[in-house]
Parts: sequence; structure tokens; C-alpha cells
Amino acid sequence: MNVSELLRLLQTEHDETAARADNLREQIERLTTALAEAEARLTELAATRKVIDGLTPPDHEPTSAKTDTVYQRIVTAFNEHPKKVFRVHDLNEQLGLPTDEPSINVTRSRLGRLARQGFLTQPGRGRYQKRTYRPLKTRS
Repeated sequence: MNVSELLRLLQTEHDETAARADNLREQIERLTTALAEAEARLTELAATRKVIDGLTPPDHEPTSAKTDTVYQRIVTAFNEHPKKVFRVHDLNEQLGLPTDEPSINVTRSRLGRLARQGFLTQPGRGRYQKRTYRPLKTRS
């Protein structure tokens, strides 16, 4: 390889790298513009929420941006029916959750966690019920 061929290869690599750098600068410029627009929109939305919250009566609960978690929905179902024994599949149906096997397994895991925490009992395999506490008997 002679010097002129080496310089030509070096120039080719330089040109390719310069073109890539220009392309990246253009991408950065587009992304910076998009980010600025998104941040401006977030600011507008926060201001709108603040105005709406200011217009609602003080006794009105502010709207939650996030819906109830599945755990909250499960606990609510057991609180509404404290004596009922739920099968996992039936609970998923009642909560409007998917009833495919993976979804059932996720709910089963959640119920197991609630049972370990002492909120639920497991009166039979695959069945769950709200734990009820009986008052201690006093000796007379």
C-alpha cells in the first residue's frame, strides 16, 4: 500500500464519518425540537389541571390520574363480600380481568401474597376468602 492510496482511504473514512456526524446533528436538532414541544405541552396540561382543580368545590375529590390498582380492586371485592369464597377464575371474571391462563396465574400470585400478609385465608386449593377475626372469649 502506497502513501497516496493510504491518504485516499483516510479521506474516504473522513468523509463517511463527517456525513454520519452531520446526520447525528440533524437527529439531535429534530429530537431537541420534539422534546421542547413535549415539555411545553406537559406544562400546558399541568396548568390546565391546576385551573380545573381550582374551579372544583373544596369538598370534591381531585381526579386521580391513575386508576385503582388491581390489588385495590381485589381487596375491594373481598371487602364487599367478606364471607364469599372466591375461585381465582371467578374473581378475574368479576373484576373484568382476562381469564386466560397467564392472567389467572398473575391473580393467583397476587392472592397468595395477600394470604401471606394475613388479609386472606385459603380454605381450599385455589379458593380464597377474606380473613375474619373473632373476638377473644373472656373467661367468667
